[in-house]
Amino acid sequence: MDKCENNVEKAIFFINKIIENGWSRAVLLNFLDTNLYERQGKAINNFQKSLPNVQSNLAKEITKDPYNFDFISIREEYNEKELKDALMSNIQKFLLELGTGFAFVGREYRLIVGETEEFIDMLFYHIKLHCYVVIEVKVSAFKPADIGQLGTYITSVNHILKAENDTTTIGLLICKTKDNILAKYATESSKEPIGISEYQLSKLLHDDFKGTLPSIEEIEEELK
Repeated sequence: MDKCENNVEKAIFFINKIIENGWSRAVLLNFLDTNLYERQGKAINNFQKSLPNVQSNLAKEITKDPYNFDFISIREEYNEKELKDALMSNIQKFLLELGTGFAFVGREYRLIVGETEEFIDMLFYHIKLHCYVVIEVKVSAFKPADIGQLGTYITSVNHILKAENDTTTIGLLICKTKDNILAKYATESSKEPIGISEYQLSKLLHDDFKGTLPSIEEIEEELK
């Protein structure tokens, strides 16, 4: 635990995580290197107002800010679909970054709301919280309108999917950037439990990188 830099609370935090989750040395080093202790529970949220005390404290602890997406490689000028594709292609690492207790339910999860089809970016179920977690990923800066969309999804899941023994559905909005004050005011205006975080992503490929790689046909020709 040399990397805890004489921080006793940080050392205890990681010791508890190892005991709780059975982390390997590689997983521990990864979370030390990506500053999990400093990121854990830091999402801007309204959980204290929108959830019972016991659930609000645990809900806060399942969030991070920022989320570290350095386990994916993506071109510099990526769009939202490409980011989501990359996350789904690395679902095990994405689940590890989300944290213990998250179970993947589906991507572009289809809900029929009245006569309208709605598609949730990513739907998870949290085993410890006993609730659905709606995750929306945005490749742009946070906008207050995002809260309205996410709130509608949360309410829809509560009406359509939530079982009697499930607790209230939670929403997580993960944006490229956010104005913390704007995000704080936006969550205060919502009655649905919502957390807002940023993501960090450093492994970007130049857009012309793909063009430097040989095609399948060129490789096959070389092997003849």
